[in-house]
Amino acid sequence: MLKFSCEKSLLVSAVSVASRTVAAKSPFTVLEGLYLRAGQRLTVTGYNLETGITVDIPAEISAMGECVMPARLFIDIIRKLPDDMVTVSVDDQFKVSIRCGITSFTLSAESADDYPELPEVKEEEGVSLPQSALREMISGTIFSASENATRPIHTGCLFEVEPDCITMVAVDGYRLAIRRYRPAQPVEKTMKFVVPAAALREVEKILNDTDEPVEFTLGRRHITFTADGATLVCRILEGEFMDWQKVLKTGDSMKLVAQVSALSTSIERVSLVVSEKFKSPVRCTFGANVADFKTSTVMGTAHDSCSIAGDGKDMEIGFNCRYLLDALRAVPSQEVTLELTNGLSPIIMTPVDGTDSFTYLVLPVRMRSEN
Repeated sequence: MLKFSCEKSLLVSAVSVASRTVAAKSPFTVLEGLYLRAGQRLTVTGYNLETGITVDIPAEISAMGECVMPARLFIDIIRKLPDDMVTVSVDDQFKVSIRCGITSFTLSAESADDYPELPEVKEEEGVSLPQSALREMISGTIFSASENATRPIHTGCLFEVEPDCITMVAVDGYRLAIRRYRPAQPVEKTMKFVVPAAALREVEKILNDTDEPVEFTLGRRHITFTADGATLVCRILEGEFMDWQKVLKTGDSMKLVAQVSALSTSIERVSLVVSEKFKSPVRCTFGANVADFKTSTVMGTAHDSCSIAGDGKDMEIGFNCRYLLDALRAVPSQEVTLELTNGLSPIIMTPVDGTDSFTYLVLPVRMRSEN
């Protein structure tokens, strides 16, 4: 038996966050539900055996206990309730009563006896950084994580933690994304691990654009991320991540500077005649203070250009326009430095101020010669 009362807004937030890791379909039916535990506070958990989210919220606990609620129905009910205090009680037969103002529901829950325990991560102290910083690192790299299951290690993002820098890397064989955060106070840890991209997408949703802290704690096989009363736990990926530092070692390169918005707009225009069905690389020619873009598909042809600073010596390179756009959209500044080596080498995007806060690399596509 359990009974609690709490504000509707708090309960809606908790079930919405925890439900993101509820199993859509599982041979263990309890995993298709939300685990509720009323103790000192109310704990709401969703778990799919890969990733789990637990949210703690303050509540008035009249009777301690636990149960598994039918996730979809419970969430729909809570969201539709009036904006008032919600009282939920579950009897010994797991019959649920939900009351809010003049509105009431009854439904059936399940015993929590078969609900699996979430992995426990034991570590003395985690690494803390602002939520906004981790959120930007995730959004600025995750699009480059591989979707190819034949190399599972690259379906995640690499974290490299050093005393003065936290680096996050994603790679999929065609592009590379790197973001770095330098903490105000040195981190008293050195570690390296890979987190599944699917889990990081859920972490990103939990985080807010604030300076409030998020803490991650690494265990032997799992990692937890904790922010604002929500904790996500997932298994870290095992394997050998690509030596990304070797990839960045290039020979003599030309450096050009471009306005991110102008460059993106030109490539977006040209890409209008490119689709999943009619693919074609964008032919990029970097001349004196101008970048020229053209492509041709069955749908039609397109041509555009934009101003840049510097002389690319009419270097011609072919690129997948989506990969270029993904990288440009992730650049956190108005201008970007473009490093070019030759027509068969990747384009590398770095900050114009010479720092290493981000690096984006996109491999070229071989083009047929124009008639």
